[in-house]
Amino acid sequence: MNTYLHSVSLDREKCTGCTTCLRHCPTEAIRVKDGCAVINPDRCIDCGECIRVCPQKAKHVVCSKFSDMEKFKWRIALPAPTLYGQFEELDDIDYCLQGLLDMGFDEVYEVSQAAEIVSEYTRLLLKTEGIKKPVISSACPVIARLIALRFPYLKDNLLPLLPPMEIAAKKAVERALKEHPELKREDIGVCFISPCPAKASYVKNGFGDYKSNVDLVVSISDIYFQLINSMKREITPVPFSRSGVIGISWATSGGEATAIFNDKYLAADGIENVIKMLDQIENGMIPQLEFIELNACTGGCVGGVMTVENPFIAKARLQTLRRYLPVSQNFLDENERYVPTDCFFGEVPHYKPISRLSNNIGESMRMMADIQRLREELPGTDCGSCGAPTCRAFAEDVVKGQASLDACIIKTARSKCEGCKNNNEG
Repeated sequence: MNTYLHSVSLDREKCTGCTTCLRHCPTEAIRVKDGCAVINPDRCIDCGECIRVCPQKAKHVVCSKFSDMEKFKWRIALPAPTLYGQFEELDDIDYCLQGLLDMGFDEVYEVSQAAEIVSEYTRLLLKTEGIKKPVISSACPVIARLIALRFPYLKDNLLPLLPPMEIAAKKAVERALKEHPELKREDIGVCFISPCPAKASYVKNGFGDYKSNVDLVVSISDIYFQLINSMKREITPVPFSRSGVIGISWATSGGEATAIFNDKYLAADGIENVIKMLDQIENGMIPQLEFIELNACTGGCVGGVMTVENPFIAKARLQTLRRYLPVSQNFLDENERYVPTDCFFGEVPHYKPISRLSNNIGESMRMMADIQRLREELPGTDCGSCGAPTCRAFAEDVVKGQASLDACIIKTARSKCEGCKNNNEG
């Protein structure tokens, strides 16, 4: 039974069964049945690609609304660094932070500030003996789930650190409880302002044995216009941002990797490129690298489907913002140069690999042979008319009993033509 709570959902009334999402899903989690898309929850990684490409807008994100924060006595905002790239001519992050306070939040803790702390911890871990390299960043939840589902042999390569969102949430809650002893944990609402649905899924499900400290995830697009109205550009804001170039750079591809201050790194973005890279890592076909940053969205988090601005424009705006910032405002003291134990996430979640056909190896081998035989009989056009993304996927569905061979209209048409030909010859 699937117990993973997803944040990508389908509106059946809008879906026309056009197969666009089916052809773009990186894990082949979508089928079209009875003229409507169906998402397999065991395969879905909440990357949001189906949301991005659906011409009917039939896919949408399931996450919280800003109004949901009203039930908490103390409201904390965790803005992702991507948020700052959404606004035209924003030359000071403090305008955005003050705007969040004016919207109704009692406190703001920048995720970019926590990102600089995680960068410090990463540099320390890379120098630790015994850590498996190349280390793969675990900051993008899509990558972590993709590895667990499709590349389980790479689970030990994942960076065992909590993502910046979680570090920010932990520190913000600790500060609130310390400064306001009258509050209890249940009185405090921690709201992450997110660029992607995978973060919402992460918060719903936790990570392995770890339960998230974030209470709500709100999309950037949901609060965008309200925040614009709250940002008073004519008034100089109070300077309380604690982020530098390193933290802001996490919003774009390569930002996390360059922060390790080591040239033995690689950064790749876009889900198709990521899958190719994971294939090469698994097969040992990459150079000797220490760190690999992978982002499911093109351009990094600025390319998330819950943003407002074009990712390339957002990236350019962030470059302007970084121009006058210090490299970092969160270097560790000499006597604190260690990674606290509560910053590790522990066990990686265990998922059933999506490529497994059966728990019995003999049965799996038989099914693989049947799939290969059937695949050779199919036309190989990968047209999607059968409701599966490829002929290989369709053959697997037929062998599993999830589809009928008659659904392949090309093969059915050819069979009819051959039957007619034989009858005429007879």
